[in-house]
Amino acid sequence: MTLFELLPSLKHGLNPHLDRAIWPLSAYVDDLGRLCVGDVAADDIAAEFGTPTYVVDEEDFRARIRCYRATLPDAELIYAGKALLSVDVARWAADEGAGVNVCSAGELATALAADVPPSRIVLDGVITAAELYDAVAAGVGRIVVDSPSEISLLACRVRHRQRVLVGVIPDVGVIDQKFGFALSGGQAAGALRRVLDQPWLDLVGLHCRLGSHLTDASLYGAAISQMIGVMAEVRDRHRIVLTELNLGGGHAVPYLSGDLELNLRSLGSAIDGALESACAKHEFPRPRIVIEPGRAIAARAGMTLCRVIAVKRQPGGRTFVAVDGSAGDNLGNRGAKYTVALANRHRPAVTAPVTVVGRHGDGDEIARDVELPADIHPGDLLAVACTGAYQHSTVPSHSLLGRPPLVAVSGGKCRELVRRETVADLLARDRGWDGR
Repeated sequence: MTLFELLPSLKHGLNPHLDRAIWPLSAYVDDLGRLCVGDVAADDIAAEFGTPTYVVDEEDFRARIRCYRATLPDAELIYAGKALLSVDVARWAADEGAGVNVCSAGELATALAADVPPSRIVLDGVITAAELYDAVAAGVGRIVVDSPSEISLLACRVRHRQRVLVGVIPDVGVIDQKFGFALSGGQAAGALRRVLDQPWLDLVGLHCRLGSHLTDASLYGAAISQMIGVMAEVRDRHRIVLTELNLGGGHAVPYLSGDLELNLRSLGSAIDGALESACAKHEFPRPRIVIEPGRAIAARAGMTLCRVIAVKRQPGGRTFVAVDGSAGDNLGNRGAKYTVALANRHRPAVTAPVTVVGRHGDGDEIARDVELPADIHPGDLLAVACTGAYQHSTVPSHSLLGRPPLVAVSGGKCRELVRRETVADLLARDRGWDGR
């Protein structure tokens, strides 16, 4: 099932001005040349909420979850909240039948505030003692342990059975990473023994650490073969049958036209083929598969609106267009270049290649050699595509600039999910401020 089959009501799905692989599904250019999303003109959003502003297409976000569930019907879907999370975003995920993966006390509190059932929450990441204790107190469904200290902290804290997964780094994908226990050298086997020795830790499965931004579905198949082998060893040595294999996320999305992405149908085929082969080889019962996409759900649902504040044409060199947004905000896609479009008027026939930069100094380059109007000028509105993931969720406060708002669009209406951070907000945290 395709996204367009899931959203048959899209009137502008074949708009020739926009690459459907990158822009939100509902995006189109109207008769005035304005970029519209969710049947709301970008100009109107900028007028109401200012710039820069993060915009997320609610129906696009929901449709991508539905597409995962339709394409991989036997897998449990957990949305990786670190890509983009607010109370409403967590509700969208839960409404569509997905759980939520959280990696901090703030994300846990947000998911709980959205009434996500604790049993559908997975705590994962580099976790502090306080965050582990909060998760145990909340009754989260699963906690992923990735270090010896996490095992010790949990064993000391819990006094009822807590379901856990052990993070395992297979010998495929990105091997040198901070999360999980490596298969090589016996790290994973040692961690599994330690967890099984703890009376209050209920080891239910493995969490596979493959890396991020992966385009090759066969990596998941190779990892499954290794993980089923580990699960069979646990059965043979400890007489415990693990029932869950979490494959994580890491699904690549395109940021520019022509970029590769992970194909869901190929992923489904790779999972089914590897499970059938490995389970038969080890005479192991098929475990429940869990997948945790985040970027693949949120990235293309979002775009950033920013205002041109300066244009500088270097003699014999490049033309720089400075905007009030920033590329440096995007910690989750460091070094990436984005697709940028004029959002407030028709693009004239005469264009020129420009470099779009943010306002935070060296390295704050958003796009290079992008074709924009030759008459681009301060006040024009630009839209940066595919910024739904790891933008709002990781934006720092550069130079004491307040963080932008997050605005949802759907059905011709827009609403603010997270308001803009004001100067008053910034000063309120400063103990030297006397409130005047």
